[in-house]
Formats: sequence, structure tokens, C-alpha cells
Amino acid sequence: MGSTPAELPCEDVADNRSGVGGGISDVYGEDSATLDQLVTPWVTSVASGYSLMRDPRYNKGLAFTDKERDAHYLTGLLPPVVLSQDVQERKLMHNLRQYTVPLQRYTALMDLQERNERLFYKLLIDNVEELLPVVYTPTVGEACQKYGSIFRKPQGLYISLKEKGKILEVLKNWPQRGIQVIVVTDGERILGLGDLGCQGMGIPVGKLSLYTALGGIRPSACLPITIDVGTNNEKLLNDEFYIGLKQRRATGQEYADFLNEFMCAVKQNYGEKVLVQFEDFANHNAFDLLSKYSSSHLVFNDDIQGTASVVLAGLIAAQKVLGKTLADHTFLFLGAGEAGTGIAELIALKISKETGAPIDETRKKIWLVDSKGLIVSSRKESLQHFKQPWAHEHEPVKNLIGAVNAIKPTVLIGTSGVGQTFTKEVVEAMATNNEKPLILALSNPTSQAECTAEQAYTWTKGRAIFGSGSPFDPVEYNGKTYLPGQANNCYIFPGLGLGLIMSGAIRVRDDMLLAASEALAAQVTEEHFANGLIYPPFSNIRQISANIAASVAAKTYDLVGLASNLPRAKDLVKFAESSMYSPVYRNYR
Repeated sequence: MGSTPAELPCEDVADNRSGVGGGISDVYGEDSATLDQLVTPWVTSVASGYSLMRDPRYNKGLAFTDKERDAHYLTGLLPPVVLSQDVQERKLMHNLRQYTVPLQRYTALMDLQERNERLFYKLLIDNVEELLPVVYTPTVGEACQKYGSIFRKPQGLYISLKEKGKILEVLKNWPQRGIQVIVVTDGERILGLGDLGCQGMGIPVGKLSLYTALGGIRPSACLPITIDVGTNNEKLLNDEFYIGLKQRRATGQEYADFLNEFMCAVKQNYGEKVLVQFEDFANHNAFDLLSKYSSSHLVFNDDIQGTASVVLAGLIAAQKVLGKTLADHTFLFLGAGEAGTGIAELIALKISKETGAPIDETRKKIWLVDSKGLIVSSRKESLQHFKQPWAHEHEPVKNLIGAVNAIKPTVLIGTSGVGQTFTKEVVEAMATNNEKPLILALSNPTSQAECTAEQAYTWTKGRAIFGSGSPFDPVEYNGKTYLPGQANNCYIFPGLGLGLIMSGAIRVRDDMLLAASEALAAQVTEEHFANGLIYPPFSNIRQISANIAASVAAKTYDLVGLASNLPRAKDLVKFAESSMYSPVYRNYR
């Protein structure tokens, strides 16, 4: 290679094929064609016969017409019936609903994605509220835990320490060239489940399927990657079915050099405008990576920035119910890791922009509790760097209930990753201090939520404004039905990604995250508020994503030197809608 990984040059290599239509240029005219025009199913050559049915991009199963079967040598390879895509969808949803175990639904959907890409995405788009908990949290957590056992066909790229010094060559093994979005994990902190090593691949695969279904990014423009630097999970190290490196995690300079080689190779291979989303890295690495590469790459950490943006949107929307501003509140967090400090920082930034007060002042309205109690100034010397801005003057407080009683917050936010930590005593104290306490139990999966929706509504006698990270069913209390809001990052990252691609952004800035939050909050209607919702329903998620994308793109164009796709479209919402990937079957020549 000629140079060590730490010395690899991160060259600015432009990808001239980059475009908007779902994330990549339309090389074969497939997207520029109308639905009634014929397209050619290109692979290395024109796909036909058995190979056409085995290509998930072009396979339509029993939806191939008689004319297509004759033209592409499929006659006799399929039963004689011809089914429409809608009938196929109804049949598959019927079959999925027969499964009683969520993991069975997950594996069935992954099998469908591997054999018929368009049908998979149509199914997911049309049934998003029902299938989102299957393809992502909470079911994806169990899938990652058992990934070695259910592993059938590789999805995405696995880059391990064995490839040190040749990561660029490994990236070139991926068959698609016009990559616009990469989701990468090293598997060290998967949801609230800890170190799952190489089995964390379920997270990038799941996130990118949502980039396509919810944000309209073309599947071939998406690349899931797992960085395998080992695992410290003893159970996996002793598991004969574990699919990753059976060694302790690389740390320190070895880890930093390996990640630097990866980041430089990504930019060299895919250009300046490829979005790299860091996912489920441990706290110490997540903050370092975001800080190190945010000035040289288009990078985004969903755990820090995506969570912050979606939570801020819920808080902004809730003010319409409460008749207050963010500056009127006192915030208390349980959890001071990536999510907690990321949310806190974005709230402080938003209050600063609204009031004109310095951010050092607005941070004082926000308090954090970690495993050792309330973060206060007397602890500052022993704190990790990302916790230090939240160390305010106060007497030490050892636990959450003590902090609630001392600080008297109006907003309680849980990002601890530990279930049932919002006890009855804590929630009742919030209800005593506030007419409408705002309680967000954000930890995933459902088993790790700080409290359930039913607990929040019952213990506050129906007065809480509640949101969670994982979905909860509606709750009946005193004859009224409450619909819990889900502060799901899926509201933000698909639209954010589309907006960055539309504008040709080369960096992510906090102002773009604020724009995404404000766009999401603006889509919560009076009808939603009447039902206790602080987020719009997922059933309209593609339109929500289009509006978020338009706001993000507009902000990118406003920030000097960050947008490269010029000139700016006159109507960014329509441009976003027209850029979205459609999973409807195409007719073949």
C-alpha cells in the first residue's frame, strides 16, 4: 500500500455519477422512464431466464406477464398464473400475520428482501406502522443477538482487522459504485444490548432499509458495513456459531488507525458527498469519531444527533399544548451517554437561538444524572469530557428521585438503557411538581424503557405527555384512550439523508438538525395533540420525510459553501417527492 493506515490521504475525489434520483445517477434510464415505459433489466448483460428470477432487483415472481415470460425465457419456470403486485402484497401480509414470534416475521422479511427487492419495499412502505417494529427496534435487537444462528446470506460489507492495509480493495469488491449512504457499526453498543461484535450487522441493514422505505433513497445507493475489531463478549467468543473475529477488541491507536484507514478509503472510493452514518459505537469512540471527521467528511451519528433531533421535535411540538417555550422549562436526564448529552446540547442550542442567550447559560437549564448521581461541579475533574459542560453548581445528589425532588424538572428524559428506572415514586414526584409533566422514556428495546406508557399515564392520573423510543400500544385510563408518541429516529434520518443528497451537501451542521426538528414539529396537527400525540403518525412518513428533506436542503443552501448541487430547485418539497425511489414493478422489454 505504500503508507500506513494512519497516513492514508483522504483525497477529495468527486463522484461525477452522483445525482438525486434516489441517490445515484440514472445510468440506464430506469428512473427517468415513466411507469408505462419499458426498461431493460441490466446486470452484466441483460438478465433473463433463471438468472432473472434470482436477481432481487428485477425479480417479480408471479407478476411477470406472459409477454415478459416469453421474451426473457421464463416460460415453464413459473406456474401459469399471473398475479399483480398488490395481490402478492396481500398474500405476503396474510402469511406474515400467521407468525406469532416476531423473529420469524423478521427472517421472513429478510428472505423477501433477498429475493424480491421491490416487493419488500412496497410491503414496508404500505404497512410501515405494522412492520417497522419488525425490521427495526425492538425485533432487530433479538435478531442481532441471534445473528450467527439465523445467518443465511451476507448483506453488506464485513471489514475486519484481517483487511488492515487493504480496506480500499475491500470496498471495491462491493458491486455497486454509486453509493450515497453508508451506515457503519463496530457492534460495541447495539441498542441497549451491549457488545454484539460482528452480529451488529442487523443494525446497518435495518437502518438502510428504512432509508429506502421512508426516505426514498435508492437501495443500490445504500451500503451497510460492519467494522469487526473483535468483541469483549465472552459468550460470543465461546460460541461455535459466532460469525466474527474471535479475539478481544482492538483499542487505542490500533483502533484509531484502522478507522482512519476506513474513513479515508470511503472518501477515496465514493467521493466527497457520501454520507457516513455512525451507528451503535460505544460512547468513547462515538464522540471521538464524530469530532474527528465532521470537518473533513459528511458524517452523522444517529445515536447522538438523530436522537437529539427527534426528541427536540417532540419538545417543540409539546409547547403548543403547554403554552410555553423551551426556555421556560427545566430538563432532567437519566443517562449521560451519547443520546443524553447529544439531546441536551441540541436543546441548549435551540434555546440559545430563540433567546439570544449564550449557550453556556442555556446549558444551566439542563441537568444530567449518571450512574454516580447528579452531575455537579464538584465531580468535574473525574468526568469524561462530554459530561463536563453539564456539571453545574449544586450539592451532590446520589439518585434520580433525589434529583427530581431537588431540581423539580418540568421535563424528564430517560436515555439510560436500563429498564424500569422511572419508578412510581419518580413519576408521582413529577406529577406533584407539574400539571402536565413531560416524560420521555427513550431507551430501546422495549424491555429497556425507563417506564411503560401505561405506568406513565396511570401514575400521573392521565396528566402526562408521554413519548418513548420503542412502540407502546394505546392505553385506556379512566374511560379515555391515550396514544403514546414514539420518539423514533426514523422520523429524522431518512429525510435528513435525502435532504443532504438533494443539495449535494459536503458537511453536516447543527443548523441542519435544527431545521429537521422544526420541520417535524410543524407537521403535528391539533387533531394529533387532541389524541395526546407529539409526533405525527407514521402512516404518512414519506410525506413527512419529503418536508424534512426540503427543510434540510434549504438550510444547506443557506449555509455558504456546503451545497454542491446547483442551481437550487424552486420547489424543494416537490423535488424531494420526485427524487424518491418507487418500489412499483417496472415492465420489461
